[in-house]
Amino acid sequence: MIRKAVKSDLDAVVNIYDEIHQAEEAGIISVGWIRGIYPVKETAEEALKRDDLFVIEKDGIVLGSGIINKVQMDIYNNVKWEHEVEDDKVCVLHTLAISPRSGKMGLGKQFLGFYEDYALHNGCSELRIDTNERNIIARKMYSKLGYKELSILPTIYNGLPHVNLVLMEKYIGGHA
Repeated sequence: MIRKAVKSDLDAVVNIYDEIHQAEEAGIISVGWIRGIYPVKETAEEALKRDDLFVIEKDGIVLGSGIINKVQMDIYNNVKWEHEVEDDKVCVLHTLAISPRSGKMGLGKQFLGFYEDYALHNGCSELRIDTNERNIIARKMYSKLGYKELSILPTIYNGLPHVNLVLMEKYIGGHA
């Protein structure tokens, strides 16, 4: 089940961030996140305050989270999007975090399906996602689900230095 997060979900979300940091530090995965820089507890707290933090749970256990809103980072202005739409028609997924212990349960794919439905129900025709160039697993999943990589731009991302940020889009609104 995917739902808006509540305050009692905060510890579970932060624990997932920590699990991902541990897996990254152990060389098990490569997402490009750095403990103490991004994501951190404040990332989830701020999203909860804005009411745009969502969680995915199975059998009552939170196994993932993501932030869904219309906030486009400044670097998005440096991309020639294939589908130019009004800003209020753009939905953005940020900080998708799926617990490494959830294995190959398809939770990322489920979350993306929810994101697309949520965007449609909120009047958005353009979906945008960014990820670190190093996050090959996410990039493959996004590509399989119809997201197109438009640009890879060097930047400092949420305090993370030396990030090559992959900017992706998927148009779901009919004719552009």
